[in-house]
Amino acid sequence: MRPERDEHDLGFSWRARKNGVVEVLHHGRLAATLRGMEAADFLAELEAGSVQDAQQLMARITGNYKRGNERQASQHPRNRRG
Repeated sequence: MRPERDEHDLGFSWRARKNGVVEVLHHGRLAATLRGMEAADFLAELEAGSVQDAQQLMARITGNYKRGNERQASQHPRNRRG
């Protein structure tokens, strides 16, 4: 039996390397690599926010934030082609 997931857990985690590189993982697979100021800013934002904020931040960094409304959005008059 699998443990129940927290509703705010989007499956992201991160790890910081000794050389300053931060790797963002999605369900254990590498999704993004941050270096330099981008990595430092990421770590600072993590310390300032909650677990839910961290999950949302990692989703934005990896581009994994569009869920559920893509089909509806394509039908919107602003997005129609032709």
